[in-house]
Amino acid sequence: MTEQRPNILLILADDLGFSDLGCYGSEIDTSNLDQLAEGGVRFTQFYNSARCCPSRASLLTGVYPHQAGVGEMENDLETPGYRGYLKDQCVTLAEVLGAGGYHTYLSGKWHVGKQGPIKRGFDDYYGLLGGFNSFFDKHHYVRLPEGRPQHQYEDNEFYATDAITDHALDFMEDARKDDNPFFLYLSYNAPHFPLQVPKEDIAKYEKVYETGWDRIREERLARLRELGIVPEDTELTPRAEFWTRDRDISGRNPAWDSLDPDRQKDLSRRMAIYAGMVDRMDRNIGRVLENLRENGEMDNTLILFCSDNGACAEWDPWGFDNWITTSNILHRKGDLDKMGGPESYHSYGSGWANASSTPLQLYKHYSHEGGISTPLIAHWPKKIERKGEIDHRPGHFIDFMATFVDISGVDYPKKYNDHEILPMEGESLVPAFVGETPRERTFCFEHEQQCGVRKGKWKLSKIKERDWELYDMDNDRTELHNLKEKYPELVKEMIGIWNEWAKRTDVVPRHKVTK
Repeated sequence: MTEQRPNILLILADDLGFSDLGCYGSEIDTSNLDQLAEGGVRFTQFYNSARCCPSRASLLTGVYPHQAGVGEMENDLETPGYRGYLKDQCVTLAEVLGAGGYHTYLSGKWHVGKQGPIKRGFDDYYGLLGGFNSFFDKHHYVRLPEGRPQHQYEDNEFYATDAITDHALDFMEDARKDDNPFFLYLSYNAPHFPLQVPKEDIAKYEKVYETGWDRIREERLARLRELGIVPEDTELTPRAEFWTRDRDISGRNPAWDSLDPDRQKDLSRRMAIYAGMVDRMDRNIGRVLENLRENGEMDNTLILFCSDNGACAEWDPWGFDNWITTSNILHRKGDLDKMGGPESYHSYGSGWANASSTPLQLYKHYSHEGGISTPLIAHWPKKIERKGEIDHRPGHFIDFMATFVDISGVDYPKKYNDHEILPMEGESLVPAFVGETPRERTFCFEHEQQCGVRKGKWKLSKIKERDWELYDMDNDRTELHNLKEKYPELVKEMIGIWNEWAKRTDVVPRHKVTK
């Protein structure tokens, strides 16, 4: 008898920081994901591509984002690595698994260009084709192919995270019409701005963040040490730097106690909304997990949970209330109660992003650890016996394609739709699932000229306007002690690795090689 192929559930959060889950040190209630972690493996050094579009391109294709054509966002910059959509020289997870008999579904955020999910292999889609929009306005969310059944919502009862889950459950039920397995990419747009969530979810966290980001960072680090996510001797980084969108203003996040009471109230409310969004997403994930249990599918479903990039610091400690102008409004008294509602529009700013990244350096956009390190939970009772274990080996979104090809038995094509297809860049995670000894790997990063190279325990990190920095990840995960002057030959070697990678993967010619 042929062994039944597993279902695959890939869950992606949007702008979730490294320490924003309870099982990664957070005070936010994420009991469903925590339970998933207790029954599986948590990875501590798993990498994304620093921002939503590039990360999603890499996740979907198994190649680096520039190879897939999405080195930055959706604008076509007319160089091969920066077309703003998935190129014909790559295939998606849906195209590969669909050709192998899998049902392929996407519920949630797309954000990798004009072709859309149906043209790139998904059987059914519901969600947000662009990057971000109101969580309360149903008109921004579409069902594809057009005319397929969908839920109907009254204007005052729609909330995006709930609706994305409703349709994911429909897709899972549709898959049960035959014996073929399913691949479901459940791509939430929470907790990306605009920060919006029903009032009852905000109320749960209303008092929690009045202590401020300095206390929250200290408490999270203590829990991270206790959980074994980071070593006992891990140092907390100083309050992080920030840069405005045009990089014409920069600074360092202030001490919480230096802020006036009105500003503290405004900022603690922003973080309470954010936490409510994460909490509600977790409860919706719980609905999906319960559905798998009820249908006897939990044992043979590989579930992966991760985030597309680090916490969002856009663009200063106060956050913005208008995405176009990035201007901030200081909300006082009665206005505080309106924050997070359908008419509001907020980000939470660099101070809280610094807390969400605890204890790592910097945030979204950057190739320092706080920008590219995602929580990764892997759960698959039939194959993963490492219940509650923590794994410190490095991995990358490019590994998902290789993993799914491995466990499904489908063929990865050399040609697709008459186009020569790039080979996979990643490696299967199955050896990690079963606890095999890891081998040394090398990864490279670039987004908006923020660069990185990870080779074994060594990491080079570079902020756009600055020189390379060298860190020993085994002893300095928080990138506090720059060893560049101590190991000049190693730095030269690793810069050479980055330059060769940049040429090979179409980072060049838009962004030139570095010294």
